[in-house]
Amino acid sequence: MSHLIVENVSKSFGPFKALENVNLTVGRSEIRAVLGENGAGKTSLMNVLYGLYRPDNGRVLIDGAPIVLNSPRDAIGHRIGMIHQHFQLASALTVTENILLGTGGVSLNLKQQAARICEISEQYGFDVDPDAPVWKLPIGMRQRVEILKVLYRNAEILVLDEPTSVLAPDEIGSFLDGLKKIRAAGHTILFVTHKLDEVMEVADNVTIMRQGRVIAEVGAAETTPKELSRLMVGRESDIRIGNRVGEPGRAVLEVVDVCAQSDRGASALKSLSFSLREGEVFGLTGVDGNGQRELAEVIVGMRPLTSGDILVEGESISHLDVRERVVNTKIGFVPEDRHATGLVLDYSVSKNLVLRSFDREPVSRNGIIDYRHIAERAVDLIARYDIRLRSAEQQARFLSGGNQQKIILAREIESRPRILLVMQATKGLDVGAIEFVQNKILEERARGVAVLYISTELEHLLEVADRVGVICAGRLTGILAPEHVTAQKIGMMMAGVTMEAA
Repeated sequence: MSHLIVENVSKSFGPFKALENVNLTVGRSEIRAVLGENGAGKTSLMNVLYGLYRPDNGRVLIDGAPIVLNSPRDAIGHRIGMIHQHFQLASALTVTENILLGTGGVSLNLKQQAARICEISEQYGFDVDPDAPVWKLPIGMRQRVEILKVLYRNAEILVLDEPTSVLAPDEIGSFLDGLKKIRAAGHTILFVTHKLDEVMEVADNVTIMRQGRVIAEVGAAETTPKELSRLMVGRESDIRIGNRVGEPGRAVLEVVDVCAQSDRGASALKSLSFSLREGEVFGLTGVDGNGQRELAEVIVGMRPLTSGDILVEGESISHLDVRERVVNTKIGFVPEDRHATGLVLDYSVSKNLVLRSFDREPVSRNGIIDYRHIAERAVDLIARYDIRLRSAEQQARFLSGGNQQKIILAREIESRPRILLVMQATKGLDVGAIEFVQNKILEERARGVAVLYISTELEHLLEVADRVGVICAGRLTGILAPEHVTAQKIGMMMAGVTMEAA
């Protein structure tokens, strides 16, 4: 008997149909990959299964019996656990305390519970210290804590949303091995991802969604990444990498012996130095939490230096504030956190597209905002950047992650920067959106822009980078040409081994 069945489930938000007569059948001890473009309905379907959304019609069955899912508590009661893309952890508490939160009816003997958590962790090869404070854990380890939370609660069905997007290349293999162990223990896994190589590695079957519908179901052994990509976007992929035209020019940005502190006062950047040339994409990779965010914030002026200097075309900009750097020095910034830093979620799409220039002509004249110009500009950018939405006046929070990213990219690129700083440009995006973003970055390189591309997604970074730097604990462990990069070498450098030793 099938373990999980979704029958004719639909969900609308006003006139927008997020799900339309979705049917899905998943067996026990099966890993089912769910693929689709951003906005295809994957997250909406997962939210229905976890009780966050109530469907307009249709039903969900477990082992042939219909179940009611009015809340996450109902889902947990039916042994469905969800690991969200944005973690639900209390940073000040330990791993054990986080896992026990909300369980109720369990012994509060923390030593005893920590021992049980340790057993579960070892069973699946997660290597999590139950006594560690969550705030001290790297992002990849926090994700494992989220998985341990649902396993501790005896979940039989696990929903994973982009689980490897925060992992270093050499961590992904062990994580996928852990999923296989979870499947072998009898669990059912729904694996929402955009990484087709991982689908081929662990999935038994693949469901492809497009515009709220299931448009195909295939066995992983009977398909290829190229075919899955075509099914997702309805056409062949077209990332125009090719051979670059000409060589990079002079150094535009120089980071010289930069030191800076983290939010907690610890040393985050340690005498870090590199240069960035016009018409070049310099890719910087590393495990999350090793100084990437602090470096980006130092460059754009959001975080002070403790020592060192930032030079643009030979002139120090360390004394300039954010506005002077962004406007006068012409630095474009696509931040890591689209929600907290990149967008004002309650603003319309049209307003978000002019956040950089709302107080300058032609957006504003003599202190009066020209709303007609804003509307016309929005129509133009929405068309050119393929931002998919119902209306330019729609709040940004209601767009998919890929379309939110396109808003930020459009705003920053259209400011015509000399330096473009892009963080996690493709994180959580589908293959169509990734292709669009990568091609835009390559167009900027061809225009002579100096691009600093910071990403944990090595495969996408290598598609556009002219040089690849690796950062660990706030230091550069080396800079490589893309053709010299291997997962093993990069993994060692991410762990702190110098390029020469690796």
